[in-house]
Amino acid sequence: MDDCIVSLIATPWGFWSLAYVVSRLLCPRRSKDFCNRLVSMLHVALSLLLCGISVRDWSHPLDGIGGPSTFPQMLALTVSLAYFIYDSICCLVELPFKLEDQIHHAITIMGLAYGYLLGSCGTELVACLMLMELSNPFMHARELLKELNLKDTSYSFLNDVCFALVFTFARMIVGPFVVFFTVQADGSPAVKVGAVGIQLVSILWFWRIARMVLYKLKKRNLKPKSS
Repeated sequence: MDDCIVSLIATPWGFWSLAYVVSRLLCPRRSKDFCNRLVSMLHVALSLLLCGISVRDWSHPLDGIGGPSTFPQMLALTVSLAYFIYDSICCLVELPFKLEDQIHHAITIMGLAYGYLLGSCGTELVACLMLMELSNPFMHARELLKELNLKDTSYSFLNDVCFALVFTFARMIVGPFVVFFTVQADGSPAVKVGAVGIQLVSILWFWRIARMVLYKLKKRNLKPKSS
């Protein structure tokens, strides 16, 4: 059983590692962080696709909360768990160490691994994963645009606005409903605590993102207009 679990995680982990190697070969002049974020963008697309497929009924997306995980939900959890293991190792080996990123990775890996091993609570875990990934393309795009020397352009400003709007919708509007139903359901206490914890962290990030957008707006308004 243990060998089977290791094999199931190792296969998609190898895929993400290979994707990073390919990105380095295709973009030899770009930084390691740039290439890793390209892999992260790929994960966002695949993760959202798998999470979307795993929803049994979009008119009642939280049906089955607290219950056994379905095969599509387990697949979504496995692929993302392998990605976060890869990303954690990549950030340690290839990129400058950032304590905040490693803590975030550790918490995410523990949550996904717990749900994977438990074989239940797939509905709420997939919902949480989907909400987390919705705003990530814009977050990664911020760093990609910086390396492409497009930091102070209209593209960067529009991306930051979209990042703030999508994050607010996913984490501050939809997120609390998911947390409420997760806490109310007859699911794992650990998953409930994790859901509350993620929501609290989201509130902190929301404050930081709001400050960033306000700063960008102020900077944009003060920028002298060309004659």
